[in-house]
Amino acid sequence: MKRLCKKRELISMDLTPLIDVVFLLLIFFIVASEFKKNETILNLSLPNSASKENIVEKKAIVIELSEKKLAYKTSEIDFMQLEQKLSLLQKDSQLTVKIDKEVKYKRVVKLLDILNKLQLSNLLLITKSQ
Repeated sequence: MKRLCKKRELISMDLTPLIDVVFLLLIFFIVASEFKKNETILNLSLPNSASKENIVEKKAIVIELSEKKLAYKTSEIDFMQLEQKLSLLQKDSQLTVKIDKEVKYKRVVKLLDILNKLQLSNLLLITKSQ
């Protein structure tokens, strides 16, 4: 009877370090996933498109436009601030533009006018695939 009890104690003692390691791995992955930077700030509903998917450069500058807000590199700004920040860019900088499907055309034209004024033509419009 004593041998049986000793075996059970050994089995339970052997699982303790394994459980510790599993919990440490779990904590590591939870913490590591929190550091992933979110590339967008506005909650946009992108329009559908059947066109081919292009690869977006990681260094591309992201501009987001919703019905009432405008964001540049994950920070909310207005059109005047956007023009000031874009004026500092090189003419060949790649711009990634995400526009909500409910945005009025007037706001889109305002954004495109700023880009045209600053001669920024390397533009990529992001849509949702069908």
